[in-house]
Amino acid sequence: MADAYFSGAGTPAHPAANPGYGKRPAPDQAPRTPADFAHLPAREAHIAGFIDRLPDGADISVKLLASCLPYGQQAMRTALNNLQAAGHLRRGREHVVGSGSARWVTRTWFSRTARDDGWWTRFLRGDVPEDAPEPRRPSRSRAFVLLAALGRTAPALALSAAECERLAPLTDDWFARGADEPAVLRALTTGLPAPVHSPAALIRRRLIDKLPPEPAPRPPLRVVECTACGDPGRPEDIRGGRCGGCRGTTAAPARPAPPPALTPGAVRTYAQGIRTALRAR
Repeated sequence: MADAYFSGAGTPAHPAANPGYGKRPAPDQAPRTPADFAHLPAREAHIAGFIDRLPDGADISVKLLASCLPYGQQAMRTALNNLQAAGHLRRGREHVVGSGSARWVTRTWFSRTARDDGWWTRFLRGDVPEDAPEPRRPSRSRAFVLLAALGRTAPALALSAAECERLAPLTDDWFARGADEPAVLRALTTGLPAPVHSPAALIRRRLIDKLPPEPAPRPPLRVVECTACGDPGRPEDIRGGRCGGCRGTTAAPARPAPPPALTPGAVRTYAQGIRTALRAR
């Protein structure tokens, strides 16, 4: 079934997950070979080979994979847990800041090359850089739009389209260092000389001279889920996909004691108080 799924031109007709979710590849993987998953049991090797050939961002949820492969959802869930224990998979949640809100999203990282717990801990802490996709700049970038609108904010700084194109990379440097549009506008329009003889030259000089420093890098905030109990934990606490409590190396958290049961006399007294209050009303 899986072979038929990848027949034809070799591009899998597999649903993609929502943007930001789905399969995320681990960096620095070895080239694909027929023996990549030979160390795994047959079922796990079959599923790992299937996931390996899926494109980045593909939906690899238990339900979707079970509909594509000849395994039920429970068997698929067990196999994915085994792949995590073997070092090919990590599932967890990552704190994402952007789009005006901060949220936790589910992440699933897959590695054709098996990794040990130490490597996954370093990767999830941000010590192993992720492979960055090829950047694609739209025809009218954020920087171009800001520069093209300068003439409305400060008429003396009106630029041509060609000048906006030439100055856009310098403006992008500001955005890359965390500056927003109001900060760039203040730097370009405050304290203008009178008259401005060359708007493009003035803007270029200010973009270079006032460029803010690079912000200190911040490691990603991530937690990993235990394959046995599903509880989140720190990457360094998960070994072979299991937390310390499920491995038996740490004591399970104590459950709160139930409240003491009421005696029959206390129940009668409480009920009598309610009846008295009702009669008084």
